[in-house]
Amino acid sequence: MLSRYLAFAFGACLIAVLIASPSQEDSVREGAQTAEIASDYQLHNSQAGARTADWYAGEHTLPRQSDGHFYADATVGGTSIRMMVDTGASVIALTGQDAISAGLHWYDADVRRIGTGASGAVYGVPARIKQIEIGGMTRYDVDAVIIPEGLEISLLGQSYLSQIGSVRIADDRMIMGSR
Repeated sequence: MLSRYLAFAFGACLIAVLIASPSQEDSVREGAQTAEIASDYQLHNSQAGARTADWYAGEHTLPRQSDGHFYADATVGGTSIRMMVDTGASVIALTGQDAISAGLHWYDADVRRIGTGASGAVYGVPARIKQIEIGGMTRYDVDAVIIPEGLEISLLGQSYLSQIGSVRIADDRMIMGSR
């Protein structure tokens, strides 16, 4: 089971690289598609960025679980979603079920090949999360990808982690947030 997570994590990283480095023509086309998808999802598509909750200036600690991974309970669209922290993933990857629970919807026609993982082609839909909160750290307009099938748990990637100050591991704990 761990090898499946690692294979998918590799695939998610590859997906993020493919999404992050398109050609100029692809960038214009994908930008339009992402905006259209965000509209279809009824997501907030204002200027992307890391608006931080003004009151937050602390840290959030996650214990290492028996499988060796760190898991965070995130709130997306008012829904609690358990995510495996994947510091190697460039973006958040949501399972199809978690995306639906959070109020994100897509059309089958939106699903396209977004990368290749250890087990072959990976299909998904680029998205933007209007608001995500973990341990009091709220971020807005965070890039993500929805993987309708084949992902067993949502992954918390760098599109969120890079916005929270620091992420460090000490004594089987992951400390997220300001230093």
